Amino acid sequence: MPIYEYVCQSCGKKVSLLVLNRESCAPKCNKCGATDLRRIMSRFAAVRSEESRLESLANPSKWGDVDENDPQSMVKLMKKMGREMGDELGEDYDQLIEEAEGEAEKAAANKTDTNAELE
Repeated sequence: MPIYEYVCQSCGKKVSLLVLNRESCAPKCNKCGATDLRRIMSRFAAVRSEESRLESLANPSKWGDVDENDPQSMVKLMKKMGREMGDELGEDYDQLIEEAEGEAEKAAANKTDTNAELE
């Protein structure tokens, strides 16, 4: 049972529809009700093994721009790792990233204040 994606030619909204029988399908927009829809290429996800994800994380070219002394750079690294590992990092991971972002913003603000005082 495929899910097809369309874009409405009237309002521009993207519509995803489960199509049980393509011949009897008369898709219409959920927002405006128009039937003038154009089918678009759907995004897909590829399942990767844990080994493949870890190999990707071990690639040195991915980490060349990481500055371990810059909190914002470390937050960027944490987000990359989260995307690569998916749900395996646990439910609290997003909360930890948000806390790290807050700390990085505070550090950047303190650095700006300190630089302004020195001038």
